[in-house]
Amino acid sequence: MLLKLVPEKTDVKFINYRKIAYLFSFLSIIVAFGLYFNKGLNFGIDFEGGIMVEIGTETPADIGRIRSAMSSLKMGDVKVQEFGDPRDVLIRLEHQEGLTVDQVVEKIREILPSAIDGEISYRRTETVGSTVSGELIEDGIMAVFFAISAVLVYIWFRFEWQFGMGAVVALVHDVILTIGMFSFTGLEFNLSTIAAILTIVGYSLNDTVVVYDRIRENLRKFRKMPMSELLNLSINETLSRTVMTSVTTLIALAALFFLGGEGIHGFAAAMIWGIFVGTYSSIFIASPILLWVELQREPNTTPQAGMEVYPPKKS
Repeated sequence: MLLKLVPEKTDVKFINYRKIAYLFSFLSIIVAFGLYFNKGLNFGIDFEGGIMVEIGTETPADIGRIRSAMSSLKMGDVKVQEFGDPRDVLIRLEHQEGLTVDQVVEKIREILPSAIDGEISYRRTETVGSTVSGELIEDGIMAVFFAISAVLVYIWFRFEWQFGMGAVVALVHDVILTIGMFSFTGLEFNLSTIAAILTIVGYSLNDTVVVYDRIRENLRKFRKMPMSELLNLSINETLSRTVMTSVTTLIALAALFFLGGEGIHGFAAAMIWGIFVGTYSSIFIASPILLWVELQREPNTTPQAGMEVYPPKKS
């Protein structure tokens, strides 16, 4: 291979650091809860409600100029993004106290000609009320809950209940820390963020299943190897794949974060954070839990053809 981020064979004693990892994760979760209950989340228009105006322009729109013009109106959090064609622009802003929707739209009509050359067509105006936004929050929470529940069922049937518990604990850990990150940074929390969290759940699960598959293979291959050594061996054998996948994914997400525009900024930030915590939890949370729940080996301890015993027999 032209590029090797990790040597082919490594012997890192990951399981030996499990207590430090547990303490670090426990403290991180406490901090995440503290941030959430004290500072809360910066909910976007999807969850707080607001006004959305879709416009069309004759020539490709300059999003920077439009955003600057909208900022001069002093209407709080205003999001300007293009979607589909560069001549299609979506403006989203909070409900304005003391102003009707028509009055807000009129102010937008007055300011936009200074930022857009040519004719402007106002295609639609929508409002998101508190009732709808509340339903969206509930739906988002239920989506995450059902995703994690489905993971538990899937892992339980594919492996054993101990594996399912480890995977679910790791996923809950990732979701809590992601929410804590949004509370700490103040990034907008909207429907795109929920989509990012669900994607993180899928990514973390995929990473965990790769390690679990290798653990299951080694359980059959090394019948008498101590469990801690077997877990270390399995993690090290999949480490190259884990690191390579994470790095290549991060490269793509970094491009989205820096070049994708404001509309996808929160999604990319959540995904970048999720790659880090998902990789960490697969190694230091999901796998070591198998020691805590006392994963049982198969009752038949007689090695079959092709199996190795541990320690190896002396010739």
